[in-house]
Amino acid sequence: MTRTPLIAANWKMHKTVAEAVQTARGLLERLGGRAPDGRTVLICPPFTAIMAVREVLADTGILWGAQNMYPRPKGAFTGEISPPMLADLGCTHVIVGHSERRHIFGEGNQLINEKVRAAFEFGLVPILAVGEKLEHRQAGLEEAVVEEQLAKGLMGLSAEQVRRLVIAYEPVWAIGTGETASPDDAQAMHAFIRRWLSARYGEETAQEVIIQYGGSVKPNNVDDLMAQPDIDGALVGGASLDADQFARIVQFQAP
Repeated sequence: MTRTPLIAANWKMHKTVAEAVQTARGLLERLGGRAPDGRTVLICPPFTAIMAVREVLADTGILWGAQNMYPRPKGAFTGEISPPMLADLGCTHVIVGHSERRHIFGEGNQLINEKVRAAFEFGLVPILAVGEKLEHRQAGLEEAVVEEQLAKGLMGLSAEQVRRLVIAYEPVWAIGTGETASPDDAQAMHAFIRRWLSARYGEETAQEVIIQYGGSVKPNNVDDLMAQPDIDGALVGGASLDADQFARIVQFQAP
C-alpha cells in the first residue's frame, strides 16, 4: 500500500490577511507555482485569512483547510465556525483535537468525537490530533494515553470513514518547544497507532490511513522523520510560518 504523504501547515493564531497572502505567494514561488508531485500540501490559516489564501492557492494543487470548528451546522454558538461554513470556503480538511484545544481550551474526547463525525457529515476530512504529555511519557503511559484518545475520538465511525481520515501524532512536549521525538520514537508510536487501527478496523483499513507526525518539524529533521515507514507526513506549526522553511519541508527527501 502506497500512501501519499500529507504535509500540512498549521498557522495557528498568526498572520493578518496581508501577511497570509505574502506567505502563500512566497511558498508558491519557492515551489515553482504548484504542489510537488508525490505529496499533498495543505495550508490551514486563521479563519480570517482562509478566503484570501484560497484566492492565492486556487488551481495550484495546494489545498487549504481550517484549524478548528464547532460540530453543529448552525445555531446560537457565538464566536464559532460551522462545518458548512468551512465547506463553503472550499476547505478540504479541518484539524480537530489539537493539544492546544485539549489543554488550553479544555476540549474533551466527546466533543472531539462530535467534531470528527461532523467533519465527515459535511464532506471535510478530519485531521485528528493525538499525543501525550511529558509526564505521561516519563511514566511509560504514552501508548495508553494515545489509545484512549483514538478509541474515544473515533467512536461510532465506520471502517470506510476511518480509512479516509488523517491522524496526527503530536507529542505535547514537542509542540513549539524545539524538542522533537527521535525518528525511532516517532516511528514506534506511529506503528503502535497503525496496529491499533488494524486490530479494530482491519489491516486493509489501517494500511490506508495517513498518520502524520507533528512537533517541532523543521528542515533539518524532516528527511529523517519522513524516512520512517509509518510516518506519512507532517503537521507543521512554527516552521510553516516561514515560506523558505516550509518549502524545504514540503520538498523533503526520503528513500
